[in-house]
Amino acid sequence: MTRSVDSPQWQARLTELLEQLCALEQSVRILSTLSWPREVRQVFLQADGKQLPQVSYPAFDASEILTGLSALRTQALHQFGTSEAIGQWLQRLLDSVEHGARLLGAIGSKDFLRHSTQLFGIPGQVISDGKTTVLALAENFNQILEGLDKLQLSFPEQEIDAEHLAEQISRAVKKKFADQAPAVEVVEELSAKALAGSTRIRIRKDARFTNKDVAQLIHHEAFIHVATKLNGKAQTRLPILGRSHAGTTATQEGLAVFAEFITGSMELDRLRRLTDRVIAIQMAIDGADFIQVYEYFLERTGGRREQSFDNARRVFRGGVLTGGAPFTKDIVYLDGLLRVHNFLRTAVSLGRSDLLHLMFCGKLDIEDIGVIAQLAAAGVCEPPRYLPPWMEDLGFLLSYLAYSSFLNTVDMSRLRQHYQQLASEAPICAFSN
Repeated sequence: MTRSVDSPQWQARLTELLEQLCALEQSVRILSTLSWPREVRQVFLQADGKQLPQVSYPAFDASEILTGLSALRTQALHQFGTSEAIGQWLQRLLDSVEHGARLLGAIGSKDFLRHSTQLFGIPGQVISDGKTTVLALAENFNQILEGLDKLQLSFPEQEIDAEHLAEQISRAVKKKFADQAPAVEVVEELSAKALAGSTRIRIRKDARFTNKDVAQLIHHEAFIHVATKLNGKAQTRLPILGRSHAGTTATQEGLAVFAEFITGSMELDRLRRLTDRVIAIQMAIDGADFIQVYEYFLERTGGRREQSFDNARRVFRGGVLTGGAPFTKDIVYLDGLLRVHNFLRTAVSLGRSDLLHLMFCGKLDIEDIGVIAQLAAAGVCEPPRYLPPWMEDLGFLLSYLAYSSFLNTVDMSRLRQHYQQLASEAPICAFSN
């Protein structure tokens, strides 16, 4: 850590620059800009899914934002350089906001995919291990899930409407966040079944949920997205940590999906949805149009028309409906999970439980951890006030991650061959409930 980080003048310059960046980022509202009115679904389904949706978006002029970012980039380069981690971090933040602005400026064009890729990646992109792709992970999950389907697993589930879900989430957030708890609202229109911010959690009125959905939404939306947002808003000297810019999406969603796994809130249908979205994005990249992707989801959901439309909409919002340039954001759930899980178990193997806490200081990317650690060591970054329940008592988490790290050193191929042989020789047993 350089001595300059401890300088009040240096810290004031950093805060000022980040405040200016936040002011520019505030205009780059990706999801709200790309949202579709409910009428688009109604018209599409009335036409029996045989006509491409007709969608219009608000005009977006990126020029003023790009000019401001260019000036900030020069300022950051002059004051913080790029030779040290903090200077590089600032440039990554500027890149993220710039790519978001350019994405919105390219709505409906082939360039949309290029900017979406810069922000979120694509299914076939190799991650940092040099060989694994998100598409391969999705296909592997898909194969496993198809095998599980043969077991004819069935679980009794009670259907819950939006009002009842809102009541349960409201109780959970009030208990967790007290006077800072977000309001829980049931709304007519929403791009997803539920969305969370620091001041409100919105639930779509016509959506239906199961018992598993309740726990999943509480652990995913409230205890991750709301918690990191509130923790970030408390970082008065690092205001960017309170902003949900696109550069943080993969880590934040990966952390939220990991929370579903570690709390037992993940279930097969949810995992299938995440997997199908990645495969559908690749289909669209390869040229499938909206109708073809909709029909793919129809098959995957057992003919659920509204759910299939909503799944296809997530892939094509802002992109080209005839194929070739989709919105690739939904790969981040599996991509982020892969990155977060490996980071967490690496931190544990190194005895760095402090890094686990840093993940919750605000809205950040895993690649920011080194910088955030420097700033925390200098007293610039505050410790997180709110942690999810599975982080408050680290006993189980550390035990699980330590075991997971050990498994990474085991030659699983020979073990797999042995147990495959064992399973193939065992007769199939039909058990009744």
